Amino acid sequence: MLQTSFNAFTENLQQRLQQPLPGEAAHQKMASAARYRLGIKPNERTRRSAVLICFYPFQNSIYLPLILRPQYDGVHAGQMAFPGGRMERFDENLTRTALRESQEEVGIRVSDVKVLGLLTELFIPPSNFYVQPVVGVLPYRPDFYPDPREVEAIVEVDLETLLDETIVGDSQIEVRGVLVDAPFYQIQGHRVWGATAMMISELLMLLDA
Repeated sequence: MLQTSFNAFTENLQQRLQQPLPGEAAHQKMASAARYRLGIKPNERTRRSAVLICFYPFQNSIYLPLILRPQYDGVHAGQMAFPGGRMERFDENLTRTALRESQEEVGIRVSDVKVLGLLTELFIPPSNFYVQPVVGVLPYRPDFYPDPREVEAIVEVDLETLLDETIVGDSQIEVRGVLVDAPFYQIQGHRVWGATAMMISELLMLLDA
């Protein structure tokens, strides 16, 4: 039963990813006030990166993993994110970047991942990265092997939780001593905000289309 519904979900999502994406309209719903007030634009030093949004069947539902970044001296310390990272010279494309980084960070066996498509590329002003969200599926729940240098915890989120509108909030979030007004998703005690929330917003808009 679960496998049948997961297969239907996969086919439906793949079809919707081939259609025009909601992009900026979806991003604006979960963007912080500072993003548009500061007006920071990409420049010649802007780098490319990619993340993997990977669904899998588990416990009569459909899940995806988020990661909690450890505390470090950086702009994304302690934040929730999708596994991923910067594009390297040897990556033939950004899809490869997302898969490679996910394998390195959480141990996903990328040879088993079926890539369904891409969401809208998103500029992240604080780190000066363009990030490409790559959407894929695994036919099973993976065995996670988090890299402790990159991942403090893995949070497995079921689709029903993401679709629950009551998890959406809006508050001031402290970032490196500065208070930022930002909408967020409240997931298992964590506030998911910023670029990750904007990607989730686009994903949910697609699923709700």
